[in-house]
Amino acid sequence: MIILPAIDIKDGRCVRLYQGDYERVTTYDDDPVRVALRWQEAGAQWLHVVDLDGAAAGHSVNSDLIRRIRAETTFHIEVGGGLRTLDDIDMILKLGVERVILGTIAIQNPALLIAALRRWEERIVLGLDARAGKVAIAAWRDTSQIDAVALAQEMDKLGVQHLIYTDISRDGSLQGPNIAALQAMQRVVSCAIIASGGVSSLADLRALATVGVEGAIVGKALYTGDVDLATAIRECER
Repeated sequence: MIILPAIDIKDGRCVRLYQGDYERVTTYDDDPVRVALRWQEAGAQWLHVVDLDGAAAGHSVNSDLIRRIRAETTFHIEVGGGLRTLDDIDMILKLGVERVILGTIAIQNPALLIAALRRWEERIVLGLDARAGKVAIAAWRDTSQIDAVALAQEMDKLGVQHLIYTDISRDGSLQGPNIAALQAMQRVVSCAIIASGGVSSLADLRALATVGVEGAIVGKALYTGDVDLATAIRECER
């Protein structure tokens, strides 16, 4: 299982939100590049980056910072937040990142998702965020009536190869991942699943590894010290 340390960018800083609430933000470092270098030194090979300003605005805001992270590290990088058009996707990929994450737009405009999959294939990742089993959109501010597992199955049929599943109620809460929801999703899709939200300990990561997900995104637990990244990589990526 791959461990993906998370860097969420808001106002140019490395932050974490509590359950996606932009009003409940904790700043951990003024320089996301410095944080990225720290995670690289710990041994991570992948980096998960979210442009929170972009997600709220509906267009990329922190592309310059993402460019700096790309230039100053050797990570494989996936980026999400505010990508709404094929041109937006193309712009981020041309920064040299490996994958882009499509969330709201993939749900609201499946035709764009299909076009992106045809053009970039496995470099397109579906970000599926759920609250109480229902899909959340618009930077998590709105919750739809769409069942997350059913949507994952539909998207899998469209050709999505990588899916990030985030349980919003667990995100930033250190309450542990939603194993049952991940297992329900695994039963209906063939694409690789990356788990996000709630990781609070090495034990949580071990539990995710037994489920068989491709990767686990770890955010707040790294910043609080509840998870040591180097140890997690040794335990889970061997």
